[in-house]
Amino acid sequence: MSLDIPFSQDDIQFRDAVISDAEQIAVLVNSAYRGDSSRQGWTTEADLLQGARIYAAEVRELILAEASFILLCVQNGITIGCVHLQKTDGAAYLGMFVVQPTLQGNGIGKQFMQIAEARAQQRWGIDKIWMTVISVRQELIAYYERRGYARTGRFKPFPSDNGKEMMLVENLQFEEMEKILT
Repeated sequence: MSLDIPFSQDDIQFRDAVISDAEQIAVLVNSAYRGDSSRQGWTTEADLLQGARIYAAEVRELILAEASFILLCVQNGITIGCVHLQKTDGAAYLGMFVVQPTLQGNGIGKQFMQIAEARAQQRWGIDKIWMTVISVRQELIAYYERRGYARTGRFKPFPSDNGKEMMLVENLQFEEMEKILT
C-alpha cells in the first residue's frame, strides 16, 4: 500500500475504526512493518520478521473487544495511520501504532500519538499508557523516549510460534515502556 499522498496537518482527522475498516487497517499495518513496502519508512521489521503482523479477522476482534478501540488518522478520506488502545488495570496498552511508510518523518506520528493518549485518558480516566517494543529496535525505543515513554526494564520473549510470523533473527524479545500522563 504505497500511497504518495502529500502531507498537510490541516487535512487530517481522527476517528474510531468500525468493522468495515478492518481489511484496510490490516493492509496498512502489514505495509508499515513487513515486506518491501515497509522499507519506505523507518518502522520496518522486515529484517527481523517475515509474514503478516495482523490479519483483518484479528483487527475486527480488537474493534469489537470491550474496553478497546482503534483510532484512525485519516487524510482526505484515506486512512494514513492507526493505533490500538486497550484498557488494562488503570492504564491503557498502546499497540499497532502505524503511520503510512511514505508519510513517516512528517510529524504526523508525534501529533497522532498525543491525540491517541488524550482520547484514552478522556475515555477511561487513566493516568498511564504502556507498550511493548521489540528490544533490538533501538531507533524506535529512542522515538518513544522522545515522546515521554520510559523503559521499565521488563522484558518478555517474542512468541516464536504464533502461526503467522517467522523470526529471521534469534532471541527476539519485547521490552515494556510506559508513560505517566499529566
